[in-house]
Amino acid sequence: MALFSKSMSLSKETKISEVEFKKLRDFVYEQCGIFVPDNRTYLMENRLANRLKELNLKSYEEYYHYLQYDPGKKQELNRLFEVITTNETSFYRNPPQIQVFQENVVRDLVTSLRKSGQKRLRIWSAGCSTGEEPYTIAVVLHEVIGAEISSWDIKITANDLSERVLTSARRGVYSDYALRTTPPELVSKYFDKDDKMFKVRPEVKRLVSFGQINLNDRLQLKRVERSQIVFCRNVIIYFDDDMKKRVISAYYDNLQPGGHLLIGHSESLHNISRVFKPIHHPGAIVYKKEE
Repeated sequence: MALFSKSMSLSKETKISEVEFKKLRDFVYEQCGIFVPDNRTYLMENRLANRLKELNLKSYEEYYHYLQYDPGKKQELNRLFEVITTNETSFYRNPPQIQVFQENVVRDLVTSLRKSGQKRLRIWSAGCSTGEEPYTIAVVLHEVIGAEISSWDIKITANDLSERVLTSARRGVYSDYALRTTPPELVSKYFDKDDKMFKVRPEVKRLVSFGQINLNDRLQLKRVERSQIVFCRNVIIYFDDDMKKRVISAYYDNLQPGGHLLIGHSESLHNISRVFKPIHHPGAIVYKKEE
């Protein structure tokens, strides 16, 4: 998940005042924990201009009141979540990290589970966007476990703030651009080509369960089934330190003892949390909850 996009042209019709910006910025933070810095004022204006136009509102102040008091506020809140986030992702994003995940995290965990006779695996993809990450995880599990995967109890819980991207994720249909960093042999093995699009095969889709979540809602976070692995890549970079600490704490509580947390390569837990043990691998750091 990424905050905003620079690809849209600015609206010249309605300008957002400093007061309006701060009201909306604080409202967004209160609702979902995303912090919009002062230097993103023009992007807030840009992204919300179409919402004002569609709702026939004359100012950002009116939009602020709409979000609080209008009977359609709940539906509009979902639209707000959609326009303040941009979902830029791909299959096998950051290949070195995925390789470490496959060869060092999943293989060790699968070996341990086989020895104990407990073929039950739970993975949480928090901030799953349009589905490329959880489906990549599912492909990795197929590659590691092999033909016996049908005898395993596996669930990848994939959550995002935006219902729109979740609808796309459930569909599981992608362009070749989304697969640009995916090994070709895996594309032919786990996707069916339909004209110029690629469909995720049923055996991959069945491992993933999609649902909406707000990472600023503690009750929602507590309802997520406890996991052995948590993915939260390119999400916490858009939170302030207080929100980061709350989210990382929730992931720690969710993880089973010995579980692993993977975050984006540009993200760090430095000065955020010391409860995880960082394990350094070539090209990636994995954070472990010690047993």
